[in-house]
Amino acid sequence: MCVFPEQQQQQLRFSSKLRVDRHSVMDHTHESAVLRKLFVVGILVNVWMMRGLSAAESFTTGLPKKPCNESRLQWEVEVCGEGFKRDMAHIDPQHRCNLTHFISEYHLFTLCTETKASHVHCYWPNPLVEVYIIHIHKHFFSNCSMDHVEWVDPPENTLTALILVPVFLTMAMIALVVWCSKRSDNMA
Repeated sequence: MCVFPEQQQQQLRFSSKLRVDRHSVMDHTHESAVLRKLFVVGILVNVWMMRGLSAAESFTTGLPKKPCNESRLQWEVEVCGEGFKRDMAHIDPQHRCNLTHFISEYHLFTLCTETKASHVHCYWPNPLVEVYIIHIHKHFFSNCSMDHVEWVDPPENTLTALILVPVFLTMAMIALVVWCSKRSDNMA
């Protein structure tokens, strides 16, 4: 085939246009495929979050979850409470408002209620357990709240430092700004 230079240039322009069009079509199909995949992944993640993270369904097995046995939970929580009452009987009533004296007993009580709730297929904390914990708090810790808060000033050395440090920093910043502005005026 005999091609003249003019025809050759036109064919080159046409073929380069064709290549550009092919690339843009390929880019467009690639982008739409990626967008479709992202959309599907978004839907799947949404479904997973709605199903898997709800408290009503089990996360570990696909088996149907047994219903919460609230009457047994009530009994089990009371068993935990009796153990906590026995442990608290060894604590001097004067020290009941200081958490450091009974933190291990309280931790064991909380762990017991959580474990028992799990055994009877109930989530924790749940309203039944919360009511019992509030009952325990009222029984053991009702006298721990102070009637009024006594505000005490800090020592004079601390108070002086808390007042003077910001004052001196403010004065130093002002002096620095003035010095920098005078210096830039002298340079100009």
